[in-house]
Amino acid sequence: MPAIQMTPAERKDKRADAHHLDPVVSIGSEGLSDGVIKEIDAALNAHGLIKVRVFSDDRSQREAMFGRLADQLGAAPIQHIGKLLVLWRPIPEKEKAEPAEGRRPGPKVVKILKFSKSGNHRPQVKKIKVLGNQRLAAGGEIKRARKRASSIKKTAAE
Repeated sequence: MPAIQMTPAERKDKRADAHHLDPVVSIGSEGLSDGVIKEIDAALNAHGLIKVRVFSDDRSQREAMFGRLADQLGAAPIQHIGKLLVLWRPIPEKEKAEPAEGRRPGPKVVKILKFSKSGNHRPQVKKIKVLGNQRLAAGGEIKRARKRASSIKKTAAE
């Protein structure tokens, strides 16, 4: 994958965003191994903008690593300052899992306000946990949820 091309203004914004970040991955004396590249790819998928620390003293070797990482991972090279490399790649959108058939909603907490009869006092707030197969009736009581009655005529027509 080729590296992402960015305008200088976009790169400046990403540099500002990366200022407070700590390095997520460190590259030691072994250099760019498959495991290190895999970790950097996982960090880019999770965070989008990351810093990588390189423990090499050779500047040309760090620049080569920076270019290789950007090309191999399809990321944008943002900044190479000292022994830190800043890379950016947009976070891929996660697929939403389809709910399984027959599943009902989970429990939720519902607030019930009970007003005073005189009107001079504050209303009482009561939190109730309503399960997925329950509903809250008009008087504030919990009832079991019923399945909606479907039309007899519609079911016969089908």
